[in-house]
Amino acid sequence: MTPAMVFVLLGVGLMAYVLTAGADFGGGVWDLLASGPRAAAQRQAIARALAPIWEVNHIWMIFVVVTSFTAFPHAFAIISTALHLPLLLALVGIVLRGSAFVFRAYGMQPDSIRERWGRVFAWASAATPVFLGVCLAAISSGAIRVDARGYPSTGFFAGWTSPFALVVGLFALALFALLAATYLAAEADARGELELRDDFGRRALISEAVAGGLALLVLWRAWAESPLLFANLLHASWSIPAQATTALIAAGAITMLASKRFRLARVLVITQVALVVIGWGVAMDGYLILPDVHMSAAGAEPAVLRPLPFVLLGGATLLVPALIWLFRVFKLSTGPASSE
Repeated sequence: MTPAMVFVLLGVGLMAYVLTAGADFGGGVWDLLASGPRAAAQRQAIARALAPIWEVNHIWMIFVVVTSFTAFPHAFAIISTALHLPLLLALVGIVLRGSAFVFRAYGMQPDSIRERWGRVFAWASAATPVFLGVCLAAISSGAIRVDARGYPSTGFFAGWTSPFALVVGLFALALFALLAATYLAAEADARGELELRDDFGRRALISEAVAGGLALLVLWRAWAESPLLFANLLHASWSIPAQATTALIAAGAITMLASKRFRLARVLVITQVALVVIGWGVAMDGYLILPDVHMSAAGAEPAVLRPLPFVLLGGATLLVPALIWLFRVFKLSTGPASSE
């Protein structure tokens, strides 16, 4: 296995995390923003959608982290040192939201305490994607520099405290909210819960508008703060066709959402978000940290890379059938809502 193949695998793992766990975070956002006469029903729908699978979805983050420090230890050491503060905050958010979700759903405390846990779940769900987004912005901004010894030389606040990082973090939050609203609308449609379907459908349309505006802000701040990334995003031979394709997919998703064809909208939104992740990965141009750490100089050892495909294949043999069965049991068997 070559470093380029590992780089692609990391991108696949990141994409899987965004499309699964990202939607879980987005569900927490809509839990926070639940409103109107059906606020309680909205929260129940979110809890019903998340409960069977939210823990499993974090396996993709585990895959990305373990593969990163196994295949690219030098890059992993730099990232975990330079960005240890936002990474720590993201981990705290992940733990808080998971714990709070369980305590709210299964706790024996009075309703007032369980509502408090619900607020913790919602706020942690909204904050964590921002921290994850600022980390991705930092490694692609060019603000994290590495000295001759291979250590980060720009301090612990470089890259992730800039306007560019904040906008990317908010963009990630908007994409997660878009995924969640679209998934929830499609599930409510399948269950025959038409009012909830329309509630989440409107939220998906709002998320599309917000994500579109933030995408333009990301490009503007990349132009101002990350010229290398901006050049790859707009000036490479692939960039304009890729951006145009993403825009067309987004327009199709908006059309399907507006016409209440939520199953098709779900497919288009998944494709749209996947293209955003792919575009960012290609724009990195093989760098794990722009502009100093290329995948070819990230510490990959042939003795580690050679057996890696067999290890991954063995793990996938156990994992993939279990995931398929889990989703088939809990997600693909959705039927009409109970009359109770």
